Amino acid sequence: MAIAVLSSGVTGLNAAERALGNSAHAIANLGTQGFQPAQAHFAENSPAGTGVSISMRGQQLLQVEGPSNTNLAVETTNSLVYKAQFDLSAKVIQAADQNLGTLIDIKA
Repeated sequence: MAIAVLSSGVTGLNAAERALGNSAHAIANLGTQGFQPAQAHFAENSPAGTGVSISMRGQQLLQVEGPSNTNLAVETTNSLVYKAQFDLSAKVIQAADQNLGTLIDIKA
């Protein structure tokens, strides 16, 4: 079981890293004329049930038009979500590592 949890944690780290890279690419091309940012989509077995709200300044950023189709408020918010996802996956790996160490100690 600990091995499966480790695998899930690593998969989460990889997904968050790719999504954060995608968001960084979109932000880096904010001034590129006609740039079409790609969107990261995650599939989950059951809904997480949480949401993210944007401040008034974030809502103002939504209305700013630039040369590209990158929405700075959305990309900034997504970056924060992807960072939190990465941190959570790292904690899953740490917990699985501790449990696996305990199992090995019991067997020894």
